[in-house]
Amino acid sequence: MRIAIVTPRPEGAGAPAELATGNRVTARRWAGVLERLGHTARLAFEYDGEPCDLFVALHARRSHASVRRFRDAYPALPLVVALTGTDLYRDIRVDPDAKESLQLATRLVVLQKQGLVELSPEQRAKARVIYQSAEPPDGVIPPAEGEFRVAVVGNLRPEKDPFRTELAARELPASSRIRVFHLGRALAPEMEDGARLASKENPRYRWLGELPYAETRRWIAGSHLLAVTSVMEGSSNSLCEALASSVPVVASRIPGLVGTLGEDYPGYFPVGDTRALALLLARAETEAEFYATLRRRCDETAYLVRPERELAAFRDLLAELC
Repeated sequence: MRIAIVTPRPEGAGAPAELATGNRVTARRWAGVLERLGHTARLAFEYDGEPCDLFVALHARRSHASVRRFRDAYPALPLVVALTGTDLYRDIRVDPDAKESLQLATRLVVLQKQGLVELSPEQRAKARVIYQSAEPPDGVIPPAEGEFRVAVVGNLRPEKDPFRTELAARELPASSRIRVFHLGRALAPEMEDGARLASKENPRYRWLGELPYAETRRWIAGSHLLAVTSVMEGSSNSLCEALASSVPVVASRIPGLVGTLGEDYPGYFPVGDTRALALLLARAETEAEFYATLRRRCDETAYLVRPERELAAFRDLLAELC
C-alpha cells in the first residue's frame, strides 16, 4: 500500500525545513513502522496530489490545506489525522480549519489516553490511541564526576516553557550538584538571547542548542533526570525516550503527560511553578528513596513505549481501514 505522511513545516523565524521538531521525529518513525509492515511511506510537508492509498496528516490545523486537498481528490479513500498538543488543547475548540480536519478524517490518532477526553463522542468513536515508541540508544554520554545531570530536551518555544528548569536551578542550595543541560534549537531570537544569557549568568545551566538526534538520545540516556516543563503537549518524544532508557522524569501536570505517566505519578509539579520544580529537583538529587520511586514508576510505564506495541497498534489501525 502507498501511504503519504504529511507533517507541517517547522514554525519560527529562520527555522530550517530539516529541523527535528517533535512532529517530524514522529513522522519519520511512523514511516519506518509502516515500511516494516510491508508498505511504502512517503514524507512531505504538504500534499502534492500524487496518488496514494492512505493519507496520514500530523496536525489538524496546520495540515488542514493538505487534508482538504486529499479529501477533495479522493472522497472514498482512508484519511488519518494525528492530533498534536495544540490541536487537542486549543485549536479543535476555536479554529475552523482544525475542526474541519477532524470532520474529514476517517480515523483520528491521539498519542496518549487522556487525549480522548478532549474529543466529542462522535470524534472519540473514530479515534485510536497510539503511544509513541522509543528504544535505548547505542550508548550514553555520561555526566561529569560528582554531577547530578538534569536534561531538558525540546526546541525553545513558549509551549515548552523552556526556561522553567533553569529558573528552578537558581533556587537550589549551594550544596547541590545539579547541572541542567538544555538541548534544542531556539525558534525565535528572544529565545536564543535568553538561553545565551542564562548560560552566562547561571553556573548550573548550559544551553547546547540543537544536536543530532542520536547524540540527543545519548545525552538523555546518560542523565540522572529528564525535566519536561511544557504548558501544552499532545505527548512528548523526549519523555518516551527517557522511559526507554530507564531515566526518571519530573514533569508538569498536564493531560498530555499524565496520559502516559499516570494520575498518581509522584514527579509532577504545577505548570509554571518554579519553586515546586526546584523542590522536586532537590528531592530527586538528595533523597535516594524518592529517586528510586521515580525510576521504578517510570520503568513500570516503559512498556507503553516499546516499538512492538506501536507496530501492533498500526497493524490494527490499517486492518480497520483497508
